[in-house]
Amino acid sequence: MSMADEKFEPGSMNGHRAVVLVSGGLDSATVLAMAKQAGFDVFALSFDYGQRHRFELEAAEKVCRSMGASRHVTLSLDLRAFGGSALTADIDVPKDRADDEMEAGIPITYVPARNTVFLSLALGWAESLDASDIFIGVNAVDYSGYPDCRTEFIQAFEQTANLATKSGVEGSAHWNIHTPLIELTKAEIIREGVALGVDFSLTHSCYDPDKTGRACGHCDSCILRRRGFESAGVPDPTPYVD
Repeated sequence: MSMADEKFEPGSMNGHRAVVLVSGGLDSATVLAMAKQAGFDVFALSFDYGQRHRFELEAAEKVCRSMGASRHVTLSLDLRAFGGSALTADIDVPKDRADDEMEAGIPITYVPARNTVFLSLALGWAESLDASDIFIGVNAVDYSGYPDCRTEFIQAFEQTANLATKSGVEGSAHWNIHTPLIELTKAEIIREGVALGVDFSLTHSCYDPDKTGRACGHCDSCILRRRGFESAGVPDPTPYVD
């Protein structure tokens, strides 16, 4: 099962393939570094789903290149056709929300079933690669109320993967969805990334950047990111508008 406290000895998984979901943010960059340190042959997967913060895709490409992913694929999905989120529709991104606001309910930046869709596609690619490991940088501590970032969801999806694939049914593989950050604070994630040599200046987290890609500094993601660097005692390399 996927476990937050799961630890791999450096190099212990040499020769094993893994699909790593890479958004371009600091969480997924850290997860990619963790998979690489464990010795996995990393195949990185990103999604161009019509998100307003498409600058994250440039960041994902830079992160994957800098960390030596064996392959990086960006799939195009037009989730703007569905809308329903401030990230995929003409809905304002919430700004300057207090902690109690961020912790109350599911925000409008939630993209319906996003992680379910992304993990399903990662599962398909992993099966074609004869890989049985998938890494995703979900976090249930410093998060904005997304239901698809919880341990319960990951465990349910892992069970589904083992029931819904040829390799799972025939017993040639047992699927593992790895979520090494799920119980870490943003500061702890940043410290882990620094220890693994992640260049956080390559990453992008803002939901509502300006036309040049500078972070707004006021959306939930920017607030959590900036606070994480401050708490970790690590200089924040993010270019903010103000």
